[in-house]
Amino acid sequence: MSRLAINGGMPVRSKPFPAWPVHDRRELEMMSEVVASGKWGRYEGPMAERFEMEFAQYQDAGHALAVLNGTIALEVALRALGVGAGDEVIVPPYTFVATATAPLMVNAVPVFVDVDPATWNIAPDKIEAAITGRTRAIIPVHFAGLPADMDRITEIARRRDLFVLEDCAHAHGASWRGRKVGALGDMGAFSFQSSKNLTCGEGGAIVSDDEKLIARAFSIHTFGRVPGRPWYEHHCLSSNYRLTEMQAALLLAGLTRLEAQTELRLANARILDEGLAKLPGLVPVGTGDPRVTRRAYHLYVFRYAREQWRDLPKERLCEAVRAEGIPLQGGYEIPVHRQPFFQNRSFGAHGCPVDCPRYGEEADYTRVEMPVADRICAEEGLWLFHGVLLGAEEDMRDVLSALTKVYENLDELR
Repeated sequence: MSRLAINGGMPVRSKPFPAWPVHDRRELEMMSEVVASGKWGRYEGPMAERFEMEFAQYQDAGHALAVLNGTIALEVALRALGVGAGDEVIVPPYTFVATATAPLMVNAVPVFVDVDPATWNIAPDKIEAAITGRTRAIIPVHFAGLPADMDRITEIARRRDLFVLEDCAHAHGASWRGRKVGALGDMGAFSFQSSKNLTCGEGGAIVSDDEKLIARAFSIHTFGRVPGRPWYEHHCLSSNYRLTEMQAALLLAGLTRLEAQTELRLANARILDEGLAKLPGLVPVGTGDPRVTRRAYHLYVFRYAREQWRDLPKERLCEAVRAEGIPLQGGYEIPVHRQPFFQNRSFGAHGCPVDCPRYGEEADYTRVEMPVADRICAEEGLWLFHGVLLGAEEDMRDVLSALTKVYENLDELR
């Protein structure tokens, strides 16, 4: 008789994990306040500015600017840094596609640098070899909420006169050497999309200690307006990337519980770390660096060594564990540089930015080799969504029980 649920056995659990997003009367009260005020736009009500002040303080940053989404945050920040046609921007290949499309959207060329197998963040040892006379910026991603090696990255950037734009889409509340991420480099970009640890459905923010950079970003996000100047006076070519008062209200409500949620995720991640140590071939990613003083755990990520699981394909493992009631995912199926539009260079009607006369270099992404990212996508990468980490200790025991059950009954999957 089969024991595994995928073959008809009894699953480890049938109840769902905590739903995301979390909400209660705080959201209702904040939204009602905005609706009743009749002041729904950025320039009319107080919510967006209030959120910017509170979020900057929470992230240990001097300033914050709320924008439409995390992708726009990256693009506006790059423009504020002066990155544009003819420039190169170093990015990792194991990330959401927006990290690499943001440079393209400002007419710059993304240059990929492989990730560290121990952290899945950009590998600092490989950055220098990718720097050319056209490099203007590095975008390290704090993937899954684990801070990248900001000591090495900022040292390289200072020495080579480059900007550092932190992609913090996964890293609300994460800290490096006791300071939260975002303003460790020149600027940081956050996402508040529906899956993120702090969310209003969509939305984003830019943080920085540099008042001039934030002022430039502010002008770019609102049709080139400049505070203190006439309303119908526009100082740069731009568009409207402003956050609404309703989105800001949701974020302010969510911010009141973010700290407690972050601590709960940390406590539950420790339970999983300890449990996985008792199973062969499953290794938590990014543990042990004392400079990481807090992880945000947008995802709980771990490495799968299939040779220790009788060569069971990752996809089959995920299917078996999901049948036990645990929402295990295999992560990104391909790295960003292997996306069709990179392979085909489908960047625009005239091939810009890679065929821009101001660039004049070759950018053939079919020849880019990122073996670590390839291996993570194809064989090693496993994820649990952060909502799982908002459960109780018994929920974490269920995760470990399901993995153990599948391992002990591998013969059923052959």
